[in-house]
Amino acid sequence: MNFIKGRIKIIDWYIISKYLGTFIYTLTLFVVIIVIFDLSEKLDDFLGNNLTFWQVISLYYAGSIPFYVNMLSPLINFIAVIFFTAKMADQTEIVPILSGGVSFNRFLLPYFISAFIIFSINLASNLYILPYTNQIKNNFENTFIKKNDPTSKTDIHMKLDDHTYIYMRSFDNRSKVGSQFSLDNFKGDILTKKIVADEIKWDSLKRSWKLTNYSVRNIDGLKESMVNGATKTKDTILDMRPDDFSAYDNVFENLSNKDLSDKIKKERIRGSGIMNDLLFERYKRYLQPLSAFVLTLIGVALSSRKVRGGVGLPLGIGIILSFCYIVLNQFAKMFSLKGGISPLFAVLVPTIFFGLLGYYLLRKAPK
Repeated sequence: MNFIKGRIKIIDWYIISKYLGTFIYTLTLFVVIIVIFDLSEKLDDFLGNNLTFWQVISLYYAGSIPFYVNMLSPLINFIAVIFFTAKMADQTEIVPILSGGVSFNRFLLPYFISAFIIFSINLASNLYILPYTNQIKNNFENTFIKKNDPTSKTDIHMKLDDHTYIYMRSFDNRSKVGSQFSLDNFKGDILTKKIVADEIKWDSLKRSWKLTNYSVRNIDGLKESMVNGATKTKDTILDMRPDDFSAYDNVFENLSNKDLSDKIKKERIRGSGIMNDLLFERYKRYLQPLSAFVLTLIGVALSSRKVRGGVGLPLGIGIILSFCYIVLNQFAKMFSLKGGISPLFAVLVPTIFFGLLGYYLLRKAPK
């Protein structure tokens, strides 16, 4: 604590308070605006499902507001830095600081302290808060907002482990029911067991699967035995969950870090084609918060010079760069999930590109 007090000066506290104050105020304002527009757009869905005010708040906005905060945080961070720094430059507050013997690199210290605070909060949120709030938001949307969207997958083939393969004609995510199920168990290239069922259903209480109208065929060389369960049901435990067959594209956002790691391990065995989605989600949680440092650097470099026109010019440039950042993020994600490029590279592309831009602008900034 004494070390911090010795290093951080009054001007540093002034910049930190300006930075974080502007960031929190602007972020709150944007979130309120988004919630108002979102409410007006979804009001018919809320009324059509006879939802109370408390249900809308607790089942939807309790999950969607943290999502909006996380989504807007990098851009609001960028705009906030440009706004208050350009205002300081316009009021000739930066020139005396640099003229008083403070180097430009030292001038950046309070900015990066603030950026580190935002980075830490975003990282903790990505790892420990958003997986649970996203689950609240996505479950509500899938149940009430997207209720007319397709909820089933068809012709599902999956490898559960090195010896076990399953097939389902279709699986419905809402009812958690699959049809025309079959399971083949091999020892090497030899089939040792085959299970067939007209229907398979997930029992959330027992956390097991229930087979209906099933048959089990056991094969031991030339010997075979058959268990016929027509008109009967059978509980069985299999290394799969309903989420493995989800038709929704937001299911990976709901996974905790442990569940996400477990799913990645299973996907290495199963090879069902969702590995890029899983890895992109993992890298995004850890690496996207780094944008706080990169965008702060660009913001200071852009707005620390006093220009004719005041705050308007750097703020306008900042908004344009913000849209460029969003577009680059979306293109990188699309090429990762659909184009086959590395998820790690896709997550890092916006940070690397804007980091190089920030370094160039820093070299050109007045010292």
